[in-house]
Amino acid sequence: MDELDRKILSELQSDASRSLEEIAAAVGSSRSPVWNRIKKMRDSGVIRGQVALLDPDAVGCGTCFFVLVRTSSHEKDWQDRFLQAIRRRPEVLEAHRLAGEIDYLLKVRVPDAKGYDRFYQALIADVSIFNVTALLSMEEIKATTALPI
Repeated sequence: MDELDRKILSELQSDASRSLEEIAAAVGSSRSPVWNRIKKMRDSGVIRGQVALLDPDAVGCGTCFFVLVRTSSHEKDWQDRFLQAIRRRPEVLEAHRLAGEIDYLLKVRVPDAKGYDRFYQALIADVSIFNVTALLSMEEIKATTALPI
């Protein structure tokens, strides 16, 4: 990956809906080489997809919780059931397995506290969890999907 690829990726991260001509002009190249580079980066998996970013409030998912999960069970069967449970839940936007005292961190978007409770009840019905702590995000200060390339 060279400097032109990085410029193209930065432009795509900023606004992937722009035309190929606009992106090419922004990076100081022409349409054909930019298209070839984008295709190569898609084919190689550098570009994993292209999505629309939605306003959570506008679509009824304005409440964000960070959910800290501790388990007393580290067997493969428990982990498989837990991973299946969180992958099935559309409310889970991100899930991370952590080092340290907390085993998993989930980012969950729901309409309100009742929506979180529905999520929580469904999760513990699917899999036994030792301890769950939910942290309500009072304000989103920064949110980006752009990687620092």
